[in-house]
Amino acid sequence: MDIAALIAWVVTALGGFYMLGTWIQRGGIRQQQTGTSRLPAPVVFGHFALAAIGLVVWIIYVVADKSALAWTAFGLLLPVALLGFVMLARWMPVYRDRATAGAATTATGPGAEGTVPAERHFPVTVVLAHGLLAVVTLVLVLLTALGIGGS
Repeated sequence: MDIAALIAWVVTALGGFYMLGTWIQRGGIRQQQTGTSRLPAPVVFGHFALAAIGLVVWIIYVVADKSALAWTAFGLLLPVALLGFVMLARWMPVYRDRATAGAATTATGPGAEGTVPAERHFPVTVVLAHGLLAVVTLVLVLLTALGIGGS
């Protein structure tokens, strides 16, 4: 089960990297100053940093098989999940506005990224897959830490 959790975590991270890259490329950091982006940079980077640290701890757990490391990784996943839910809640109105905004969502050219929140460019399938796999990862890590399913 520990390997299944590792695979789920890595695939989840790939989706997260894609969204982080999209957010940065579309001006998410610059939009913090103008208030255009609804995702606060500390939340975005805190989510990323805690998830990355947790993944490293999990990899060490898979190699060392020490239960304290499994519980540490699980403990790191809890604030990661909380920050993820915060970002999802702040992204949903941006996604809903996409359908009603009309031409503003297709604005291109210099300065266009300043008028459209960077997170509006997240594909719904990536957001949903990332969230679903994150839940699967959390459950698999918990089950492994509890000793259910073997390691």
